[in-house]
Amino acid sequence: MQDRGRVLVVQRTGWGKSAVYFVATSLLREAGAGPTVIVSPLLSLMRDQIAAATRAGIRAMTMNSANVLDWPDVAAALAEDTVDVLLLSPERLNNPAFRAEQLPDLVRRAGLLVVDEAHCVSDWGHDFRPDYRRIVEVLRAMPTGTPVLATTATANARVVADVEAQLTVGGVSVTTIRGGLARPSLRLGVLATRGDAERIGWLLAHLGELPGSGIVYALTVAAAEDVAATLAAAGHRVAAYTGRTDPAEREALEAALRGNEVKALVATSALGMGFDKPDLGFVVHLGAPSSPVAYYQQIGRAGRATERADVLLLPGAEDRDLWAYFASVSMPRQDQADAVLAALGAAGGPRSTAALETAVDVRRTRLELLLKVLDVDGAVSRVHGGWVATGAPWRYDAQRYERVAAARRHEQGLMLDYEATGECRMAFLQRSLDDPSAAPCGRCDTCTTPWYAASVPDAARLTAGAALTRVGVPLEPRAQWPTGMDRLGVGVRGRIAADEQAAEGRALARLSDLGWGQRLRSLLQAPDAPVPDELVDAAVRVLAGWGWEQRPVAVVAMPSRRRPELVGSLADALARLGRLPLLGSLELVGPGPTGEPGGNSAYRLAGVWERLRVGAELGGRLHGIPGPVLLVDDFVDSRWTLTVAARELRLAGAPEVLPFTLARAG
Repeated sequence: MQDRGRVLVVQRTGWGKSAVYFVATSLLREAGAGPTVIVSPLLSLMRDQIAAATRAGIRAMTMNSANVLDWPDVAAALAEDTVDVLLLSPERLNNPAFRAEQLPDLVRRAGLLVVDEAHCVSDWGHDFRPDYRRIVEVLRAMPTGTPVLATTATANARVVADVEAQLTVGGVSVTTIRGGLARPSLRLGVLATRGDAERIGWLLAHLGELPGSGIVYALTVAAAEDVAATLAAAGHRVAAYTGRTDPAEREALEAALRGNEVKALVATSALGMGFDKPDLGFVVHLGAPSSPVAYYQQIGRAGRATERADVLLLPGAEDRDLWAYFASVSMPRQDQADAVLAALGAAGGPRSTAALETAVDVRRTRLELLLKVLDVDGAVSRVHGGWVATGAPWRYDAQRYERVAAARRHEQGLMLDYEATGECRMAFLQRSLDDPSAAPCGRCDTCTTPWYAASVPDAARLTAGAALTRVGVPLEPRAQWPTGMDRLGVGVRGRIAADEQAAEGRALARLSDLGWGQRLRSLLQAPDAPVPDELVDAAVRVLAGWGWEQRPVAVVAMPSRRRPELVGSLADALARLGRLPLLGSLELVGPGPTGEPGGNSAYRLAGVWERLRVGAELGGRLHGIPGPVLLVDDFVDSRWTLTVAARELRLAGAPEVLPFTLARAG
């Protein structure tokens, strides 16, 4: 602090990194310095940091998306210099109003800048956040001599070098302080099972034997919700915690876990960085994260103030498919970047993200990430009213992105090696993070005999199997047309008319589900063939438990270019077993839908608009039909194909359309 330099601290979770910047804040404030600004990535982490600051006698406040109504009070407190610490999300650094009204004064007055979870700065890291790159702009604007502290528990040598390079703005050198990452309380293990029923059966039978309370991590929202429901039904005190969980409920669930009111939260990575429960007794993974670095970050939640904490990995057959999917959406693509820049260049003014969706065929989540990357690179800028092109030259760095992709494939291989290793598991993780102090821990299941029960009682396996064979996922009907469809030649806007909408439908399961998900993924990747009997039986169970107000009186098949035999045989089987007439299929008009599956709403709708038709024969059979029509398809993602098909059937006389598909995305 006396040297007013820039320091990167890489120390294990629970080492006390927050104490460093809170002590520094106290000393700086006593010396008359301005507030400490902490850039922090998660709301849960901010809540923990504010609580820790309060315990240390430090006045901390935050500006984030969840406390917009408090911003005027925070701004007033900053103006009165009664704030010791201001916590900001990295996204706040690019809010036009914040940039114009708050950031310049903060940059000028800040006594200390803290970059928490600094591995997020680097796209080599496991949790790259493009908005973290904006910190470089803050560093450039800061007065000479403003001290900077960056902290992380999960950075290998490549990430450390990248963070150092970005913090070295204006020729100011960075001092890196690195400590050992092993935690003597953690007892690691890997239990290979023979399938999802055994994995969930193990949890059903042995969750209560794990010490204290802890976290069960799942790779997808669907898996977290389904496993939590299964465990709760068996009497375990658990709850699901995912990116879909309401912010207020998240806070309540975090408090319940801290207070040992639940045995476990079944969570996605949404419960990750910064969650602070020093006595967390265990972490179990139902499916492996894609790298040892990400895995270490999550297991680091456990055993911070206990003599023992148990860490167990239950790998899944679906892990590699999920790794590939998540990797595919994390990096920008040149064709999409070029399309966005061209659209903004031709706009003549700001365009919102929603308006861009009618100009470029990029789905919303990928478009938002791409805009952030282009913004950080200086090619676009966020202004009031949307986005504009800056006109600055921009080059797609294909070589860098390929190196990042190759590094991630390498790390996926390391995760598989971790599962299979006969060496010390903690030492393996330490070496993966380039920790020179790696040494056998003497506690894991390779250093000693396995510490966990390997058996799964038949009753638990049967209960898990029954849960995994449960079927039936709602298909919510589209109720609103995308904005700006006239720009794509589709003359619809506003709400979809009630007499043109589909009713709520059903899918047999999600592709991301445990149990059915793997079978459905295999089916949709295989050559076209008649529907297997087990799927027909499962579909009948979905229909039996649907709970519709009026039973369908007929079946209509969706036309399919890729899997006509699968869809046709499914529609025929359901009609035959339900003793319903099969009225036929809609007709395809022109070429099939273009673009990526799912895609952005505007382009997906435009891609199927006027591509489906009720032919004369089907139209005649629909005329005067007395009840709902069951519309059968194999797979649904964006739901626009089903929406357009249902509209055509309603306009042709169907009083109601009940969509049914084998699988839905997500």
